[in-house]
Amino acid sequence: MKKRLIGGLVAAAILIPTSAFAAPPLIEMLTRTPMTAEQVKMDKVGKETLKKLYSAFPETKSFKIIDASNVEGVQTSIILQEKGGTGKKITLHTNGNTGKIEHVNQENWEPKEKPLITLTDQEIKAKVDLLIDKMYGNIEDYKFTMEQMENLDQKTFMLNYIKKGSKTPFYQVFVQDNTISVSLIGGETTPSNSRVEGFFSLNGKPDYTADAFINDEKLFSLLKMNPTELKQELAKGKSVVEIAASKSVSKQQVIDVVAKTQVERQIQAEQNGEIPKNNHSTEQLLKAIEPKVLQVIEHKTETPW
Repeated sequence: MKKRLIGGLVAAAILIPTSAFAAPPLIEMLTRTPMTAEQVKMDKVGKETLKKLYSAFPETKSFKIIDASNVEGVQTSIILQEKGGTGKKITLHTNGNTGKIEHVNQENWEPKEKPLITLTDQEIKAKVDLLIDKMYGNIEDYKFTMEQMENLDQKTFMLNYIKKGSKTPFYQVFVQDNTISVSLIGGETTPSNSRVEGFFSLNGKPDYTADAFINDEKLFSLLKMNPTELKQELAKGKSVVEIAASKSVSKQQVIDVVAKTQVERQIQAEQNGEIPKNNHSTEQLLKAIEPKVLQVIEHKTETPW
């Protein structure tokens, strides 16, 4: 169930693929509606998001909502900042269908004199553990890995929390400067029929963000390739669109196939009761998913989202 659910929901989750560092370009592809602080507090998703935040970090009740917006039925985003003080800021991106907070950015919660990046590995892990534990619950069931990214411009750590028995991260975290960026990517991100994972990589490490889009038997059939062959071609720095073009398959054909699969998965998940039902028509869902599909199929490995 989890695999299919994630596959269907990745349509929303991928709005901000692996961290907030990559968020703006992708978010701007969709039509966002600005929200006032009052609208956030009246909105069902916004209200529940704030409730979770205030419960996790009571001090944020005094924070000011400095920005908010939503893509109806897809995602609600809220940014709060401490009034005065050290400028603590927290950004939340919540799935508009499931109500799950999928991304959390915690900025400037450490003194400027000793930002996160100057702490020891254990101290950094403790900070990340606390954030995940507060926002999502007990993390004792997760294995943990931490590595420094090859980023010459800015020291960056990536932390993966993998559920015991699973192979892929459930939470993926980036720590950079004085920011912790947590993404809920849900464990098994690939459909059961997938024979490979991590079609893309970043800094030499598997990037599972788009696996649920790429692992599509209909896409493999369209391209006349198996998953391994497609991954090998992507590893050469080509995009799915470029690979398709080399086989005389148009970009729109790829979009149509992948979008249809994503929508079918979402509808199936709704019918199974795995996610709340919405009133969107198939045509509306297809229209909503197309920009996200486009982002994935034009993406090139080792390129930030």
